[in-house]
Amino acid sequence: MFDLTGKVALVTGGRRGMGKSHALFLARQGAKVIVTDINENECALVVEEINATGGEAMCIKMDVSNKADIDAAFDKTIERFGHLDILVNNAGIYISKPAIELTEEDWDNMLAINLKGQFLCAQRAAKEMSKNKRGLIINIASVASGQVGVGIAGGAHYTASKGGVIGMSETLAIEWAPFGINVNVIAPGAIDTPMVQAAQMPKDAMDAMLSRVPLKRIGKPEEVSTAVVFLASDEASYITGATFYVDGGWPRSMTFS
Repeated sequence: MFDLTGKVALVTGGRRGMGKSHALFLARQGAKVIVTDINENECALVVEEINATGGEAMCIKMDVSNKADIDAAFDKTIERFGHLDILVNNAGIYISKPAIELTEEDWDNMLAINLKGQFLCAQRAAKEMSKNKRGLIINIASVASGQVGVGIAGGAHYTASKGGVIGMSETLAIEWAPFGINVNVIAPGAIDTPMVQAAQMPKDAMDAMLSRVPLKRIGKPEEVSTAVVFLASDEASYITGATFYVDGGWPRSMTFS
C-alpha cells in the first residue's frame, strides 16, 4: 500500500519543517521529488538527503508568489521527468500582527504567498496533469481556517488565507475532476516546525493552546506527512474536495477542559 514508485511529486516550501518532511516521506515511498523553495541552498540539502538514501530528487529555487518563477520551475520539472503526478502546496508564511495594525502591504504579502501562490501552482500543475488525465493536488491549510471555532490572535490575514485555501480547493476539485485530478486539503493544528518556533509564543500561551487539544501535545511534521502520503497514493483515489484535520482533535475540543 501507498506505493509511489514511478510517480513524480513537486513540493513547495520544501527546505524545512513540514515541507521537508513531506519531501522525505514521498521519496521514501518511491516518488521522484522536486523540492522547491526560495532558499536554494537549504533546498539542496534536502535533495542530498533524499539522494543519499537511494531516492531521486532535484532542487529548484521558486517564489510561489511569482508566476514567472512557477512557470520556470514546472518547465524544468517536465523537461527532466516528462510529467507531474503529485503537487504538495506547502509553502506558506505566518507573521503575527494585530488586525487593527495590519497594513495593506501586510495583507497582500500574506495572501500572495499563502493563497495566490497555491492557486498559481495548482493551476500550472493541473495543466500538466490534464495531459495524462491523472493527478493529485494536496493543499496545506490550517486548523485556523474558519468554521471550527479556532482563531489566532494576530493572525487575521493568515486565517483568511488558509480559509481561502479550503474554499478554493473545494471548487477546484469539482472543476478538475473531469481531467482525472483529485484536489484535497490537509489542515494541520499546532505542529512543531521552525515557523512555529520563530513565533516565539510564551510558554503560558503555548500551554493554554495545548490545553484545548485533547491529545495534550504539539504535533510532529511526520504526523502530517503520513496524511500527505495517503492522499498522494492510489488508495485515496475516491477522495476529492475533502479537508483532513491533523490536529490532535483541536476543532472538536470545545467541550474539553
